[in-house]
Amino acid sequence: MELDIYIAFSLYLVGFLYASVGHGGASGYIAVLSLFAIPVSTYKPLILILNILVAGVGFYQFWQAGYFRWKLCRVFLVTSIPAAFIGSKYSLEGNIYHLLLGLALILPIIKLLGIKPNEDKATKPVKLIPALLIGTIIGGLSGMLNIGGGIFLSPVLILLGWANVKEAAAASAIFIVLNSLSGLLGSAATLIITPSAITWFIMAAAGGITGAYWGSSRFQHITVRYLLSAVLTIASVKLLFFM
Repeated sequence: MELDIYIAFSLYLVGFLYASVGHGGASGYIAVLSLFAIPVSTYKPLILILNILVAGVGFYQFWQAGYFRWKLCRVFLVTSIPAAFIGSKYSLEGNIYHLLLGLALILPIIKLLGIKPNEDKATKPVKLIPALLIGTIIGGLSGMLNIGGGIFLSPVLILLGWANVKEAAAASAIFIVLNSLSGLLGSAATLIITPSAITWFIMAAAGGITGAYWGSSRFQHITVRYLLSAVLTIASVKLLFFM
């Protein structure tokens, strides 16, 4: 019972932090469950369902706040959705899974923390060919790692100057919803729901709904940037050193 409370509280915090930057939280949920020695494979479909729910709420909040630009994410989705479906059929497990996911988060952390925010600077148009290639890579990784891919997409959009942090959050949210749905459809894993899991994921969803509201309407751009860096760091450290 006490363990369930710790897990539920941790998932609430993860949901809040991830949703505040437009993410669904899958990599964070995976890190928390692994840290508490809960077999992640048992809950993979449930994690994707929660990812869709939290990112969907986040998308609605950022869209309502006026930060969503369809032309910013549509090119990525053309290749990422089928790639996520295919990638889900080659799902990774164990140490290789944790290592790849943890390492993949390090570069965005370094670059995000090293950039001085300048939200007044005009964003650049998305380049077609690079965007299609990036969508393919992120989509494939999303399927294999059982995540939505927003944790990769949002740093890319910011670092390449294609979006500011809140526009990136809005684009990442719908990206996560559609890629998670594609990965869920392509996965052969069986959905298992236990009483403990219901409590955990209700808390995670509550954190996500709250975080999406604060991230879209209350936090400043600089706050969202630092939250994104913190989220990436937490996930990377847990995956690399505590699994």
